[in-house]
Amino acid sequence: MNTQAARALQADQAAHRILEAEARKDLIRFITCGSVDDGKSTLIGRLLYDSQMIYEDQLAALVTESQNRPVTDGGLDFSLLVDGLQAEREQGITIDVAYRFFSSGGRKFIVADTPGHEQYTRNMATGASSADLAVILMDARKGVLTQTRRHAFIATLLGIRSLAVVINKMDLVDYDQARFDALSADFRAFADRIGASNVTLIPISALKGENVARRSEAMGWYTGPTLLEHLETAPVERVAARTLPMRFPVQWVNRPFDDFRGFAGTLASGQMNPGDTVRVMRSGQQATV
Repeated sequence: MNTQAARALQADQAAHRILEAEARKDLIRFITCGSVDDGKSTLIGRLLYDSQMIYEDQLAALVTESQNRPVTDGGLDFSLLVDGLQAEREQGITIDVAYRFFSSGGRKFIVADTPGHEQYTRNMATGASSADLAVILMDARKGVLTQTRRHAFIATLLGIRSLAVVINKMDLVDYDQARFDALSADFRAFADRIGASNVTLIPISALKGENVARRSEAMGWYTGPTLLEHLETAPVERVAARTLPMRFPVQWVNRPFDDFRGFAGTLASGQMNPGDTVRVMRSGQQATV
C-alpha cells in the first residue's frame, strides 16, 4: 500500500471512530422558556456559537445582520441564529417553536426555543410535551414574573422533572451575588408550591457568554456548573407518557360550522378514548370525548 492510500485509510478509520462515538452519545431534548425578552433565543444562539455548530456562511451572515441590530459593543445578535420568521426578526420576539441541534463532548441535544409571550403559551406547551429537561430563564433585573411561573408550572404539569433556572443578564446588575441569591430564594419558594424538587439555579450572561459554556471570571463567587456542564451531566428522569395522567394541550380550536367545535392538539401524556370524561384546566369544567 502506498503512502497516499495509507493516509486515506487512516482518515477513513478516524472518521468512522468519530461517527461511532457520536452515535453512542446520549440524546437529550430540552426547551428554553420564560417571560418575554428574557434572552431565550440569544442563549440558544450562544450555545450554538460556543459549541462551534455554526457554518462559515452562517457566521458571515450573522456578522452582517448584527450590524443593524441593537447589540451593545458592536457584538453579535445570537438570537438571529434561532428566530427564523420575518415577523420574529422585525418584532424582536419569538412566535413559533424553533428546534435546533447541537452536540457537546458528552451528549447530543435537540433544543426547542419556545415563545415567551402569553399569546403563544400554547406553543410553549407543544415544545414542553416532548422535552426531558426545561431551561427556564429570567431577567436578573425583573425577577420571577407571571409568565416565568406559568411556564415552570406547565413544564412540571407535563412531567418534566429537571428544571434548570437560568438567571440571565447578570452583566446588567453588575454580577451581584446578593441579587442572584434573592431571585433564587424567590423561585425556590414557588417551586416548592408546585412540587418541583429537582431545580438547579445558574447565573449567566448569554450575550457575554458568562457561565454558558465557559466559567465566568466576573462571577467567581458562583461555584456551581456552567449551563453546558449541567446539560451534559443532569440526570434525566424519563417517565412513560402513557402511564402519566392525560394531558392534551389545545393548540387550535376548529369551528368550520356553527354547530361544530373541534379541539386540535397533541396528546402529551396518558391515553384518551371515545366516551372518556375530561376536565378543562383551570376552569374545572368537564366534557366528554
